[in-house]
Amino acid sequence: MAKQHFKVLIAGGGTAGICVAARLARQLPVGSIALVEPAATHWYQPLFTLVGGGAASLSEASRPMSSLIPDGVTWIRDSVTAIEPEQNKINTTRDEITYDYLVVALGIKVDWAGIQGLQEALTTDHVSSNYSEKYAEKTWRMIDTFKGGTALFTFPGTPVKCAGAPQKIMYLAEETFRRHNVRSNSKVLFTSAIDKIFTVKKYADSLWKIINERNIEVKLRHELVAIDARNKVATYKNLDDQTQIEVSFDIAHVTPPMTAPDVVRASKIAGPTGFAEVDKHSLRHVRYGNVFALGDASNLPTSKTGAAIRKQVPVLVNNLIAVMNRLDSKDGISSLKKYDGYTSCPLVTGYGKLILAEFDYDLNLNETFPFDQSKERASMYYLKRYALPQLYWHGMLRGRA
Repeated sequence: MAKQHFKVLIAGGGTAGICVAARLARQLPVGSIALVEPAATHWYQPLFTLVGGGAASLSEASRPMSSLIPDGVTWIRDSVTAIEPEQNKINTTRDEITYDYLVVALGIKVDWAGIQGLQEALTTDHVSSNYSEKYAEKTWRMIDTFKGGTALFTFPGTPVKCAGAPQKIMYLAEETFRRHNVRSNSKVLFTSAIDKIFTVKKYADSLWKIINERNIEVKLRHELVAIDARNKVATYKNLDDQTQIEVSFDIAHVTPPMTAPDVVRASKIAGPTGFAEVDKHSLRHVRYGNVFALGDASNLPTSKTGAAIRKQVPVLVNNLIAVMNRLDSKDGISSLKKYDGYTSCPLVTGYGKLILAEFDYDLNLNETFPFDQSKERASMYYLKRYALPQLYWHGMLRGRA
């Protein structure tokens, strides 16, 4: 097994990993940073909802990974198989790599096997999920050709990336059914394993108003445990009385459960939830001072979104450099920056309609614009559809936003 060493090793080349690499590359010597990522393609996943709703093309959501690796950063195209923080090393399928500092940005594991029958169901024409580039276009075909019946949309009880996405596709589907004159003979059903439609009351109140106006049926604290594609039956556990119920459907958009990546969960950097255990303000590991983590792989108690990562990255980079330069505690005054838990969820509620939710760890509003963002607005929809992808490709991933 070959051995390599780097000053900073970044595990994961998703949004978090690339953004950290881009900012660090401007401050550290060429060749001192490596990024480990096996994928040849980088996906802008927030666009998958609009692909599934027929409002964007899948090709808009991807770039070659090679075009995004910052100059001066070594790309190790391989998978991380073990993290050993006490030895300051990771293993990949081919190498043993040591580091002075480690940044864990390995994302979240989408557990397709976590719902009985789901993997088989996804091979059929009537079950899909926007949580993979493999199925987003299929979601639109399923919605566009729907002739009536029960359209089912699910939300699991685990942490998920972009917790608003399971609702967004439902609102786009419901509007499509109205446009196609099949809404009158259709039932739109949203089921969720949690007890709220949204965690922040101001936005939840707006969503409930939309749900009621559009005659959408909602079942909370119902966890999808199995799906029978052949008979079009979904089996739920009622989390209040622990009984099982069956729901018949004609089409279903399923959000699978998600967990920490296996390699993180199996390592000593994991906390009780399986995610990398870091201080929620500094993003520094609580036990290993030369390890940092951010984004979906971390245990940060905020929604797992690209907007959250955008705010986490400059904090992590500042604090990593401070630790490197021994500036983390000078004369008893910390020079570490603090992340307040900011996250954003652009809640698409229809074509040309969007509620922009922005809040922090304490669910306090942290809104950008000088108007009531809990109201549906066309301007916010077009911000998501056109401006945010450009900010992502040309700003965030280049370390400039």
